[in-house]
Amino acid sequence: MLYHSTRSRAVQADSAQAVLQGLSPDGGLYVPAAMPRLDVAACLAAPSAQAMAEQILTAFLPDIPDMAALVRRAYAGKFETEELTPTAAAGAFTVTELFRGPTSAFKDVALCMLPQLLSQARRALGVQEEILVLTATSGDTGKAALRGFQDVPGVKICVFYPHGGVSSIQRAQMVTQPGKNVSVFAIRGNFDDAQTGVKAIFAACPEGKLGNTRLSSANSINIGRLVPQITYYFKTYQDLLRRGTVAMGEEVNFAVPTGNFGNILAGYLSKQLGLPVGKLLCASNANNVLTDFLTTGVYDRRRSLRRTISPSMDILVSSNLERLLYFMSSDAQVREWMRQLHSQGFYTLPKEILHTIQQDFYGGFCQDSQAMAVIRRVWERQGYLLDPHTAAAWAVAEEYQAAAGDQRPLAVLATASPYKFPAAVLEALGETPSRNAFANLEALRRKTGIPIPENLAAVERLPERHTAVIEKAEMLTQVQGLCR
Repeated sequence: MLYHSTRSRAVQADSAQAVLQGLSPDGGLYVPAAMPRLDVAACLAAPSAQAMAEQILTAFLPDIPDMAALVRRAYAGKFETEELTPTAAAGAFTVTELFRGPTSAFKDVALCMLPQLLSQARRALGVQEEILVLTATSGDTGKAALRGFQDVPGVKICVFYPHGGVSSIQRAQMVTQPGKNVSVFAIRGNFDDAQTGVKAIFAACPEGKLGNTRLSSANSINIGRLVPQITYYFKTYQDLLRRGTVAMGEEVNFAVPTGNFGNILAGYLSKQLGLPVGKLLCASNANNVLTDFLTTGVYDRRRSLRRTISPSMDILVSSNLERLLYFMSSDAQVREWMRQLHSQGFYTLPKEILHTIQQDFYGGFCQDSQAMAVIRRVWERQGYLLDPHTAAAWAVAEEYQAAAGDQRPLAVLATASPYKFPAAVLEALGETPSRNAFANLEALRRKTGIPIPENLAAVERLPERHTAVIEKAEMLTQVQGLCR
């Protein structure tokens, strides 16, 4: 299957090459030359989440063989339930629990799969060189990627995260990660600095190599990271069908907390495949660059990044938005917008393109105080505990329904366990959190009676292995050292 760059249709790769490279040589992101065909009814009738994932992945990545075996190795026995992403009723909304994986975050759905895809792509293409997977994280991607790639033969992984810009539990998950092939660095800067630094390393290596090492990515700029996320939209719809909440063909709205736009772009791709998706509600925190964009058509990163209680959305440059722009325009237009964003810090869409985007997307945001109020209210009224990111999506869902009067069934994507942000959740519930993150885990358990995920409880007992804090200008130097 042919893929090409969002910035030039002349830059092409098959699906295995696109996964292996991660980022296109011209700095663009790989997109399918044509949307693959998928039998939606057959997919929704799949007997298991794994079978559903196999159909979707095979449609998008046909050049990677033995997909059934790869899916089995990726998921079997690694999640709390074989459903992978179960759904729960919470008042008028359905909650899709994307945090039941081995690191308690939605990134597990993709990052359990990506190492299998990348390793198989490497074999299929006969690549002998070692691969270094570069990853920038605003909190959750880092640990999920580190765990997924731990001790994978022929592959190293290097993660960069913003120093002081992730929760204490997120940091502890990363700095305690074992594995002979893993490296973790905190950078003095924010997530956008980390993401820009990773892209700059790729740009400095136009053939995708540094010495004898091939570079790849575990961020959602890699199509192999993005495609597995489509599965949980189909799985949610299947659950609603089985419960009788919807009949086949009835549309479902989705409220999605997102910073880098990958989580919600998977919903858009689901809709393009034929899944009955209604409105996609793009939920941001106080870093509301996406809300402004979806409202005005102006993408403007010329603002200060705010640190919030939902750090995984503390992002001002949403990389995956580039793919949506390509689907709405052309490679030449995307190339020009990205040039403007780099040189001027903003770009403006034509009104007709903005109008087309608004048919599928709604943008809203949630301040910290509002998110905390939602956490408390939903717990008290529904008995359901939200993390701060999911609370933002819940708030935007309520705002949208009140403004639009749209009463189609709505699913809120729950992206992380509340135990990854225990201090914020405790405070939302009226408690005074401790400075000790692990004491807060226990306090939250006592308050709610909800068990602490074992993978988080175990972190306290592990030694810190990766404590380096570097300047963002040092990222390339560190990567060069790993490639020797």
